[in-house]
Amino acid sequence: MIALVLAMLRTRRGQAVTLMLLTLVVVGATVAVPAYLRTIDLAVVRSEVAGAAPGERTVALSATVDNTSTSTVDFTDVTGALLAIPGFTQVYSAEFPTVGIEPSPTDASRLTYRQEACAHVTLLSGRCFLGSGEVVLGEHTAKRLGLGVGDPIDLAFAVSKGSPTGPIYAAFGEATPLTVVGVYRPATPQEEYWGAHDYFAVHVTAEPVFTSAATLALFQRTSTLVGVDATAAPGTFDADRISQLRNQLADLKDRTARLSQAFTVTTAIPALLTRVERSRTLARQTVPVGAVPLLLLAYLVLYLAVDYGVEGRRPELAVVALHGGSWWHRWLLALGENLAAIVAGAVAGCVAGQLLVGALSAWLFPGLGGPFLGFSALRNAPFAAAGALVVALLAQRRHLLSPVVELLRRVRPRRTGRTLPVGEVLVGVLAAASVGQLFVTGLTGVGMLAPALCILAFALLFARLFAPLAGLLGRSALRRGRLGVSLAALHLARRSGAQRLVLLLVTAVAVLGYAVCAADVAAQDRDLAARIGTGAPRVVSVAPVSRDHLLQAVRAVDPDGRFAMAAAQLPDSLAVDTPRLSTVVDWLPSYGRRSSAEVAALLHPPARPPVTFSGSALPLAFDVADLRMSVPVELSVVLSSVDGLGTVTLPFTAAADGTYTFQERTPLCVSGCRLVGLHLRARSTSPTSTRVTVSVRLLGGVDLGDASRWRVSGGQLAAVRGGLRLAVDAPGGLPDGVWLQPVDAPYPLPVLAAGASQALPRLGTAGSLVDLEYANRVATEAGTAERSEVWLNTSAPADVLTLLARQGLIVTDDMTVDETRRRLASQGPALATWFHLLSGALAVLLAAGGLGLIAVVDRSARVVDETSLRTQGLPRRALRRARLWTYPALVVVSGVAGLVTALAVWRLTGWALPVFGEDLPALPLPHWPDVVAVPLTWLASVTLLLAVALRAGGTDPATRRRPGLVR
Repeated sequence: MIALVLAMLRTRRGQAVTLMLLTLVVVGATVAVPAYLRTIDLAVVRSEVAGAAPGERTVALSATVDNTSTSTVDFTDVTGALLAIPGFTQVYSAEFPTVGIEPSPTDASRLTYRQEACAHVTLLSGRCFLGSGEVVLGEHTAKRLGLGVGDPIDLAFAVSKGSPTGPIYAAFGEATPLTVVGVYRPATPQEEYWGAHDYFAVHVTAEPVFTSAATLALFQRTSTLVGVDATAAPGTFDADRISQLRNQLADLKDRTARLSQAFTVTTAIPALLTRVERSRTLARQTVPVGAVPLLLLAYLVLYLAVDYGVEGRRPELAVVALHGGSWWHRWLLALGENLAAIVAGAVAGCVAGQLLVGALSAWLFPGLGGPFLGFSALRNAPFAAAGALVVALLAQRRHLLSPVVELLRRVRPRRTGRTLPVGEVLVGVLAAASVGQLFVTGLTGVGMLAPALCILAFALLFARLFAPLAGLLGRSALRRGRLGVSLAALHLARRSGAQRLVLLLVTAVAVLGYAVCAADVAAQDRDLAARIGTGAPRVVSVAPVSRDHLLQAVRAVDPDGRFAMAAAQLPDSLAVDTPRLSTVVDWLPSYGRRSSAEVAALLHPPARPPVTFSGSALPLAFDVADLRMSVPVELSVVLSSVDGLGTVTLPFTAAADGTYTFQERTPLCVSGCRLVGLHLRARSTSPTSTRVTVSVRLLGGVDLGDASRWRVSGGQLAAVRGGLRLAVDAPGGLPDGVWLQPVDAPYPLPVLAAGASQALPRLGTAGSLVDLEYANRVATEAGTAERSEVWLNTSAPADVLTLLARQGLIVTDDMTVDETRRRLASQGPALATWFHLLSGALAVLLAAGGLGLIAVVDRSARVVDETSLRTQGLPRRALRRARLWTYPALVVVSGVAGLVTALAVWRLTGWALPVFGEDLPALPLPHWPDVVAVPLTWLASVTLLLAVALRAGGTDPATRRRPGLVR
């Protein structure tokens, strides 16, 4: 029997190889899924770690050590808790405040020891500290205090005392003599090495005074802030250690809390791990969407291959039965040949699946590495191989159980009556249920199978309708005398295998079409998200500064508005320098029908110039009358530097009726200041009945005679001789006070809401856009923005970051649209679409193989029919037309049905596929693929199938015999 099976394999080696290749695809696809998910894990971790902020790769431990107590923790206690987490590089630090060189008691010097600090600074003069008693100063501090290399200084530990205006520092113990040996500048202020200590932040008056640990020991002090910054190496974030690392960080916090309540653990690593895990989870939801249809199609092709292979051997099985062969001989003859091919294909598929993923990974993620060849990806291979054997048995059951008479029939009997197709109805019900769950719970559970089940349901529907429609076409063509079309249509209508072939082709084309829809729409979504989410071709984030400073600094860098625009995130809107919208922002059709110039004109209409004055002295005179309050009133003048140096509030107090005259000096306004407003309030935190009349007679050189140039909130304003009169009567009190502001901006402030336009830059479909200059003028405070940025176009000069730094802006991030697009493309959902495309391509190749196999098996039967028809006088031309219209026409019809199926299933389920691995603003994302991608791939797939149909369904040599000779 073994020899007979081997002889059968040699004789029909083409069918055996086809069956082996089909099994290879089944098992290979099953192996490729976990292997590709492993690849996604590695790629996601590499991408997220590379793009993480410095704080997302560090753990900072700190504790305030009481130097007057012997029972407190020491420096070793702080660092020991980190030793349990491998893969971190530790940097130790210690610091405390000192006084002695700062002229104001409100300022203290930050005497700091930081391990290897000299390797991360640039020495402008002198050298780095070596022994005790030596320090290095920051360049701005040295310049401001007039200190240089070789100068002696005395510092003492500083204790602080609270005051209404802030801490006041005083010396503790004797001062320690020190020597300045160098002046430094930080090499990279935002370097990961500096951690989250804000050594060089904008709001820091003086840079730290760096010294050695031995110098710190010279000081008499009550406490020291000690700590360690641990930075993770890239290999620390191994894909297999994500959960373990999260648990270790949680354990670290617990251990330090048990050791001492003085410890503080600060880290943003859990946020990074959350992003990684989310991206991996979405990939695990998305990859099966492409894998399941491929597996179903592979099993279908395998079923058809075995079925048609045994179909060609039905006479052999009949001969065995006629010669008295037992039933098990028939089973061995039928199964032996297929079993050998299936086992060989399963073994080859275990390797091929991993090699395919390895090749795809090497192309998509060069340098990623990873164990693609291993036993972990083979855990599902035995089940896939067992499934192939079960499919083979199901495909042969009818042939093995049929009587001899049925085995001798050339054409299978067609179904008669109105038999209910239970299997097809069950698939339809499951498809409907999966779509319902998809709408309810998203891409989970049965919802993950919704695309595959819907494709199968539509393909079964088209296959069910094909035979009746082909029969109608054949009879209609016969009545019209079109013999070629009639023979082709009737040939397809009378053979049940044609319906299966339609099922195969429709499914394959739909799988590829759905994959292309998913990939193309996802690419469009990422492109739009990158362009809208970034806002401009390039966006530079800067350290927090005042909105005035940001605006003035950007205008100083680009006075003509050719390439730069200031932008700041406000609590409920995005504020930008709108006159520069048209030159900086890439204005998309998604932003609505208004052009950028129209939006700028809407948000920045002409307005009066701001109220400004210059000089360090500000004279103020006002009269207070009808004061009915139990506490004094305070009239504050809020000023903002026109050079962007910040804001200042000058308070003036009045306790009774009378005339008050003040002259306050403020160096902030030497070059000029803008008047933000006057703020009148009661000097009490509890609600107080407020009744007072204030007449402002003098405010610098401002003209106070026109009340229309001022607006007030909470009182009544009138112009009086020589000034403005503000009358306030609030029995319930005014907790927020009364503001008197110049009308130097449109009020109410013009706002463009996302609802009035399809979308807005950076905001998407939710939020509003305002003008930064006018928003700052209307605001009652000129504080820092939540997020300060500089938007740049492609014409920005190469040294733009240097130009911004010269204006006092510290760059913290630099992002372009292309970088954002690449970041989104490296997340789990985007990586999963590559597997969809691979599955679609393999699906078409499977269909091509199945089509070729079925056509070859069907050719022998068709040759007999054609020879008989030629004997009866049918013209050769009609036969050629029949061959032309048989399989090629079936391919075209199935291709159109597959395209319709792909688009219909995409409309039903495509919305549920995740696109991004992070939360983004609401965007007007496209839901349909580009008009080019799907038609081109459809045309390519149909062309391939047509080529196979024409090749496999060509003329058999037997048809070239003379018409009178019948084989």
